[in-house]
Amino acid sequence: MLILVAGADPLKAYGVMFSGPVSSEFGITETLVRATPLLLVGLGIVISFRAGILNIGGEGQILMGAVAASAVALYFSHWPAVLLFPVVFLVGCVAGGIWGGIAGWLKARLAVNEILSTVMLNSIALQLYTYLIRGPLIDPQELAYGTGVPQTAMVPQHIWLPRLIPGTRLHVGFILAIILAAIVYIFLWRTTIGYRMRAVGAGPEASRYGGIKVEFYLVLAMALSGALAGLAGTVEVLGVHHRSLESLSAGYGFSGIVAALFGRLHPLGAIPASILMGALILGADMMQRSVRVPAAIVMAIQGLVILFVVSSDLIMRKPELLQRFWCRRGTARSKSTGEGGATA
Repeated sequence: MLILVAGADPLKAYGVMFSGPVSSEFGITETLVRATPLLLVGLGIVISFRAGILNIGGEGQILMGAVAASAVALYFSHWPAVLLFPVVFLVGCVAGGIWGGIAGWLKARLAVNEILSTVMLNSIALQLYTYLIRGPLIDPQELAYGTGVPQTAMVPQHIWLPRLIPGTRLHVGFILAIILAAIVYIFLWRTTIGYRMRAVGAGPEASRYGGIKVEFYLVLAMALSGALAGLAGTVEVLGVHHRSLESLSAGYGFSGIVAALFGRLHPLGAIPASILMGALILGADMMQRSVRVPAAIVMAIQGLVILFVVSSDLIMRKPELLQRFWCRRGTARSKSTGEGGATA
C-alpha cells in the first residue's frame, strides 16, 4: 500500500528488496559488511540484557569509539602498524566503554533509569562527535579547499583492515565479530563473572543476598556493552570509511538491539540475526535506488518487515498466544451473533 501511494510497482520493489542482497557477489558481501557492526553492537546488547540493564546508547558509543580511534590513529600516524593497530582498537573500545559505563554507574549508584540516561548520552555524543569532526579533527584539505565537509582526514593506510575478497568492501572485521561472538558465549556461560552477571539479571535481590556485588556488575555489563559498540565504530573507521564522517553509524546502534532480540539474546544466535538485519537494511537501500521510493516510506517498510520478523519469532516460541487470539476472536463473534439473533 505504501509503495502504491509512492507511485511505484510493489512487485518490483519487493523483488529488489528481498532478492538484491543474495543475487550477486556485491549483495552478499555488502550484507556481511552491514552485519559486522550490527553483530558487534548486538553482542554488547546481549551482555547488558543478560545482566538486567538495557543499553539503548549504542549510537553514542559507536560515535565515541570511532572518533577516539580516528584521533589516536591520526596523531600517532608515524607509529608502525604492529604498535598503532592494537592501540587504536583499545582506545576505541575504552571510549565506548566509558560512555556506556557512565549510564551503568548512574543506574547502580543513583538509580537513574538507564533508558533515559543512554538516550540522553546519545544526544551528547552526537553533538560532541559533530563538533570534533567539524572543528578540531576536520580534514585539513577540507579547510584548504574551502569545502568544509565534516569529516576527519583518512587514517594511515597501514592500519586499514584487509579485504577478505578483493574488489569488495568485505573486510576481516567480519571474522573478528564472529570470533568475538564465540568469546562472549564462553564469557557469559563458562566463566564466574559471566555467571554472576546472568544471576544479577535473573534476580538482583537474590544475587545481593548471595554476596554478589550487584552494582559492580551492572556497571561492568554496561561498560562491556559500550566497549563492543565502540569497537563497532572503530571497525567501521578502519575497515569501511577509513575516517570519521557524519553518517558513519547509519543507525547500527538501534538496529543492533533488534538483531540481539531476534537472536534470542544469545551470542551465537546474534550471528544469523545480524546477517538477516544486514540483508534487510541493504535490501531497503537497493529498493530505494531501484524504484525511487522516498526514504521515509522505505524506513516505514523496513520497520514493518522487522516487526513481522520479530512477531513471527515470538509466535514460534509461544504458539499459545496465537491460539488465545483466535479463541478470543471466536468468542467475540459468537457473542455478536447471539446478540444479533436475540434482537431479531
